Amino acid sequence: MIVWILFLSAIMLFLALDLGVFNKTPHIISSKEAGKWTGIFVTISFLFSGVIYFLYSNNYIANPDGLKPTTAAIKYLTGYLIELSLSVDNIFVIAIIFSSFKIPQKYQHRVLFWGILGAIVFRGLMIYFGVLLINKFSWTTYIFGAFLIFTAAKMLFTKEEDDFHPKDSMIYKLLGKIIPITTEMDHQKFFITTKTAKKAATPLFVALIVIEVMDVIFALDSVPAILAITSDPFLVFSSNIFAILGLRSMYFFLANMLEKFSYLEYSLIAILTFVGFKMLAHDYVEIPEWGSLAFIAVSLLAGILVSLKMNKKDH
Repeated sequence: MIVWILFLSAIMLFLALDLGVFNKTPHIISSKEAGKWTGIFVTISFLFSGVIYFLYSNNYIANPDGLKPTTAAIKYLTGYLIELSLSVDNIFVIAIIFSSFKIPQKYQHRVLFWGILGAIVFRGLMIYFGVLLINKFSWTTYIFGAFLIFTAAKMLFTKEEDDFHPKDSMIYKLLGKIIPITTEMDHQKFFITTKTAKKAATPLFVALIVIEVMDVIFALDSVPAILAITSDPFLVFSSNIFAILGLRSMYFFLANMLEKFSYLEYSLIAILTFVGFKMLAHDYVEIPEWGSLAFIAVSLLAGILVSLKMNKKDH
């Protein structure tokens, strides 16, 4: 429990410093600044595998699956890479949401900051119930596996992000029934007073709610995917959190270059399919931890290299 408290406290401290110190004044985050923070987050995330090794070597945290320190570290890295790769789809949708509600670039960081706080809470709940289900009803593993393969097939044959129109969504319409919505903005405020309402939601708040709901929807893919790697609560949660924390800087770094990585979508399809089949065949085929990590890493690298090569060829 002490490790959980320290981990969550460190995350909250960083978020407080992020909003209160590093990004106290709203500003447009340049690709250079975003690239620097993306590098920092990825480096810290990989280095945390050493912390995982240390914790599991000294039995400082509950180890329900009896994992060896090296195995725990590899499972964490595998889970992190899965979550990081699936975050690419989030970036596509976030870009559409910001564009639809015309959110100024200098206020986008604030929206994503509060979005991350909500994502931590919702992901935590989904992970808790997901682990509970798998441990109590082992047959749910097959349901998760089939769902991941279905999702991969759906991604292959449809382009949901092209058909997504935030202002036509049920989320937007439902929110409009709960509270008045205005197109006016007053700096980075979520609520303002208008001529027709004492309290109306600004486009920033509407974008935040839509992003939160979409994150929950995406978590329906990512949480089962990582549960295929491990059902250890701390490994699942920590890998999720590090991927979520790096999502903001990755968004600002990749937002203007999404088209350059169009083939990365096929990497995600391959990863989801692999993880889905792994869940379905876990009683018959045992894939070593390094094998899963290698497949996911190679899939991501291949998607990036092919995207860069094809874009260079088109250019």
